[in-house]
Amino acid sequence: MDYTFFNSLASEISLPEKGILSNVLRKDEYVNITTFGFAAGQELSAHSAPTPAVLYFLEGAADVRLGDDTVSAQAGSLVYMPPMLTHGISAKSPVKMLLVQFKTGTGKAS
Repeated sequence: MDYTFFNSLASEISLPEKGILSNVLRKDEYVNITTFGFAAGQELSAHSAPTPAVLYFLEGAADVRLGDDTVSAQAGSLVYMPPMLTHGISAKSPVKMLLVQFKTGTGKAS
């Protein structure tokens, strides 16, 4: 059986001094699992994706745009996003975040 295990997810995420770092942990026909490390003040501009997705914040604080709303996320915050929801992230401090994209009937994820 093919599976992925990480004993400490937070230790898999690097925090850059500047910019945003991403690392794909798993990508197959079912799911894309990617970690993100944001330096304070960095922003992922508003965009949308054709698949449902979950954001989980492990460390730090960020403002998250979800459609017309903006929410404050911190360590322990979880967001579910349906397909095509416009979203963006602005790190208020260094942030460690997990993104899980679920591939649907198309068999593709962005």
